[in-house]
Amino acid sequence: MNEKKANPELQKLIEMLRRTSAKEDVGTWKCIAATLAGSTKKRPAVNISRINRYAQENEVIVIPGKVLASGELDKAVQVAAYQYSAEARAKIEQAKGKALTLFELMEKNPKAKDVRILG
Repeated sequence: MNEKKANPELQKLIEMLRRTSAKEDVGTWKCIAATLAGSTKKRPAVNISRINRYAQENEVIVIPGKVLASGELDKAVQVAAYQYSAEARAKIEQAKGKALTLFELMEKNPKAKDVRILG
């Protein structure tokens, strides 16, 4: 896992996830960092329909990969992901939810309290 990623923003995110995990003693961030540090082929791509199926109203969902737009969302959920398709972001906001970056979620909720990882 010591390999350097070509994307400096991704490398910064991985380092920040690891640092926050150690500082707050929360394994959630470490798990997400490990997923992002691995192969891009192993990163999850999650459709809106899957989020709708497994998320509860007002829940915080973390996707350590990309959110895709297939399906409909009928719940207001907060979704934090590494990447979004433009249509997926619009569907989340249309359902009165929030589409956050992983940086934003870490700042808002460093203890990762009540967070569910889908992927």
